[in-house]
Amino acid sequence: MPLTDTAIRNAKPADKARKQFDGGGLYLEVAPSGGKWWRLKYRYGGKEKRLSLGVYPDVPLKDARERRDEARKLLANDIDPSEHRQAQKAAKEDRVANSFEAGAKVTSLHENRSA
Repeated sequence: MPLTDTAIRNAKPADKARKQFDGGGLYLEVAPSGGKWWRLKYRYGGKEKRLSLGVYPDVPLKDARERRDEARKLLANDIDPSEHRQAQKAAKEDRVANSFEAGAKVTSLHENRSA
């Protein structure tokens, strides 16, 4: 049975982490400390993998389901969602580094002209 927002809010921590399944590999992991993490369990290349989709309540049930659906579309196109996320993160870091470097060069040019 799919999760409801009420069931998620009322989920209480236990002695060890518990999983409350929603469907399609999506589940809410409730930690003993009380934290609630959205996870996606999937198989890629014959191996079982997990992907973190965010923390409840920052990521509500509706958004978690949308993220699950996006990851499943990637899987349907033979793309590992975890590797895809890592590649996006690396590309973003490269853009930030390049923009910082470009900004540093512009600042350096302005300082040289002032001197």
